[in-house]
Amino acid sequence: MSRKTVKVIIAAGTRPNFIKVAPLIKALDKHKENAGNKKGVKIDYVFVHTGQHYDKEMSKSFFDDLSLPRPDINLGVGSGSHAEQIGKIISKFGKVCLKEKPNLVIVVGDVNSTVACALAAAKLSVPVAHVEAGLRSFDRTMPEELNRVLTDQASDYLFATCEDACANLKREGIPEEKIYFVGNVMIDTLFRFISKIKANSKIGGSYALLTLHRPGSVDNRAVFKKMLEALRRVSKKIPIIFSAHPRTQKQIKLFKYEKYFNFLNSSSMRSINPKKAINLLNALPYPEFMALLSGARLVLTDSGGIQEETTILGIPCLTLRTNTERPITVKEGTNIITGNNPDKIVKAAFAALKNKLNHKKNPKYWDGKASERIVNILARELR
Repeated sequence: MSRKTVKVIIAAGTRPNFIKVAPLIKALDKHKENAGNKKGVKIDYVFVHTGQHYDKEMSKSFFDDLSLPRPDINLGVGSGSHAEQIGKIISKFGKVCLKEKPNLVIVVGDVNSTVACALAAAKLSVPVAHVEAGLRSFDRTMPEELNRVLTDQASDYLFATCEDACANLKREGIPEEKIYFVGNVMIDTLFRFISKIKANSKIGGSYALLTLHRPGSVDNRAVFKKMLEALRRVSKKIPIIFSAHPRTQKQIKLFKYEKYFNFLNSSSMRSINPKKAINLLNALPYPEFMALLSGARLVLTDSGGIQEETTILGIPCLTLRTNTERPITVKEGTNIITGNNPDKIVKAAFAALKNKLNHKKNPKYWDGKASERIVNILARELR
């Protein structure tokens, strides 16, 4: 039997996307090398960047930090409302599919780029593989939840990070033969760069790390203020370093909440000396942010991926939301759901700082090999 060559498009557009795509591309490159002397399928890929994140700190620098190749195609969609952004991506990505004629489109995560590329491909009868399928917060007010559900319904290969995600998909009527429990590609990236992360300069002394970016956290003036009041109380016990997303900084200026922060110069991590305050700095490149994360005594966040990374690193994580699409990080990890109630945030933070964490075992298949499993499955199925 002669070797068959198939073409896949890997679509990504945001910082979390790039972290998840990096190990997939590495696994595809490895498979391509190994397939050279073997019969069977050879997988070629086209890397498409939608341009959803266009800020240098949030996009371009990630290619170097994650050893990612430069994208073959950049759609350059930029900002806009959810509807505008998704519409632009569907239109532009559909044209890419018509030109490239792929055998498969791979999408990752739950952002606008994910659902838009999946829908564009499905409309053209191009099979779709969704990496990180089945995660559910069961909160339809979150844009990401709608993105997850729609992407999964449009997909032909659903790669799940955990067993409860598989159960969610089956409950929604996804045929079992389309579902594959493979593990977590974000953890693949963490394991790959862990030595580089630890080699990065760290801040001396104890500190907590904060990230906030979701609309439910920072777009409502009253909610944001209550959270900042709570965080300021926590910061009197331990310095908080706030790696602030560009859109969060925009909201801080809009609401005139600068008084809550001590602004740091992030040009050199070695020079940072956080006060007992909420110390704000710009969003950081992946290795520097992960160095901050790995050295923190406590993490406070509304991010999904950070819940997973703290679970592997054994760091207490307070999720400042009323729900999580990653309940395994609560059941088997280090995550605690506090909501945005100020008293609950402060109480949970003080308890986490006082009590020694009893780290549980890592979730099944969170072992750095999820991308290899995905590529092996695709090579088998596409053959």
